[in-house]
Amino acid sequence: MATTDAPPHHQTTGTQRAAAIAEIALCSSLPTQILIGALLRAAGLPPIDAAGQLSLTFVVALSVADTVLLVALMVALTRARGESVAALWLGARPVRREALAGALLIPAVFLMVVVVMNVLRLAAPWLHNVPANPLERLASTPGQAAVFAGVAILAGGVREELQRAFLLQRFARHLGGAAVGVVVLSAGFGAGHLVQGWDAVVATGLLGAFWAVVYLRRRSTVAPLISHAGFNAVEVLRVAVFGA
Repeated sequence: MATTDAPPHHQTTGTQRAAAIAEIALCSSLPTQILIGALLRAAGLPPIDAAGQLSLTFVVALSVADTVLLVALMVALTRARGESVAALWLGARPVRREALAGALLIPAVFLMVVVVMNVLRLAAPWLHNVPANPLERLASTPGQAAVFAGVAILAGGVREELQRAFLLQRFARHLGGAAVGVVVLSAGFGAGHLVQGWDAVVATGLLGAFWAVVYLRRRSTVAPLISHAGFNAVEVLRVAVFGA
């Protein structure tokens, strides 16, 4: 696996490790979403609507605000280290070629999910512990589906891939290497989908690992970003047209 490790002569100090851990915690989405969620509730926007369902308005506001805040934080922290944001997220490969590679990966991602979910249903049916995905209810009408697809592309495809690259770099340089980062971040990515069921946790964890490896191989977020965004958009469309 290609990595973004520092040169062999570089020795990570305890201070650098502590700083990397602090940056990972800050940019993990947990503190920012807790803060933004609290502000939204204080402003009178509850996460649950009058029908007792997850509020699409709340999800949109939280996702957009978290994306803006996280990207700003990652840019500021990267520049504070004297590093290049373009090198971190775009690398040296032509953007158009990377975008094409990402688009070509979308069918492979769908095939991976289909295979994993079906294997889990057969081998470990107890992992399917959420009969109805609560997020799928947010795409129950064409208008809602369009809005939710936009959120899935922005907060899923864009934010999560920029975030994954940023966090992977911290692991690669200061916390045991890129492989450790892939394992830890993919586990966290999967756990973030627990509301969708344990089978979704496993499937999304594997997807996170896949996109992490794509980034490390290509040193650019463009291909995994396009792949992730395309997968999310088509998945929302599938739910809107065919249901769960």
